Amino acid sequence: MDTRPLGTDGPQVSVVCLGAWPLGGGMGVIPDEQAITAIHAALDCGMTFIDTAEGYRTSESVLGKALRGRYDEVFLATKLSGDHSPEHMTQAIENSLTSLGTDHVDLYQLHSPRPDWPIEDTVAGLLKLRDQGKIRYIGVSNFSGDQHREAAAHGPINSSQPRYNMLFRWAEDDVLPACLDLGIGVIAHSPLAKGILTGKYQPGHQFPEDDERSDHFVFREGRADRAWEVVPALQKWAADHGRDLVQLAIAWTLAHPSMSSCIAGAKSAEQVVQNASAADWRLTDSEMTELAQILAPVNLGA
Repeated sequence: MDTRPLGTDGPQVSVVCLGAWPLGGGMGVIPDEQAITAIHAALDCGMTFIDTAEGYRTSESVLGKALRGRYDEVFLATKLSGDHSPEHMTQAIENSLTSLGTDHVDLYQLHSPRPDWPIEDTVAGLLKLRDQGKIRYIGVSNFSGDQHREAAAHGPINSSQPRYNMLFRWAEDDVLPACLDLGIGVIAHSPLAKGILTGKYQPGHQFPEDDERSDHFVFREGRADRAWEVVPALQKWAADHGRDLVQLAIAWTLAHPSMSSCIAGAKSAEQVVQNASAADWRLTDSEMTELAQILAPVNLGA
């Protein structure tokens, strides 16, 4: 699989990243054996960048089981999901390292802004973890453009995780330009829009209670139903080009010049392989223009 640099001065990472939220039960509980098989499938097809988080249920621990003996193949990222107090940051990284079964992670990210804690203090805490050898690179997630600039004023920020896909294009206005200006590599999350861009879910679909999407704002607020104004046309466009909607969604996200990688979640080895198959599809400028015309009626926001 192709790789790209994680920002101006960052390491090379695979262009499709395995998103481990579903592997921890975020989309419904799955057996550890199934999750481990999916993780191994990712490594086997060159998807060596893996993203998880403190808040992803059992995701870190199942990764720890799957990666035993294979850490030299992986660029591993996790996130600080709780508050940004020094006490929590110290305990959270230790918990993550223990669950993952490693002495360091390659990328440690702030899962979301926490204005109750000054960002200069938070970045100082991350730099301390880096100096201790517990993390190698620093990232942020779900930050605005101005929040990126503020964080970058206090230390090196290598990566950013915004929500970005064909249906949620808000990041183009502010976040992606800021990342380009600052030399921050973007690893877009939710390229499949929580499954909407798989084409599997008709308007009004109800998820089981153990699937976090059952109370996700995209479905709770009815935004997902609006996507059906364009999803059939996108499916047809992909089929006309010998591909499917999942591959199109990932390839479209990777086409933005700020993009280092895109985080595609999966619950099975089959889904992993399907996601990975999008890595070699490079959409042309004229194709992106055609897709922009299809997408114009629907932009679901941030």
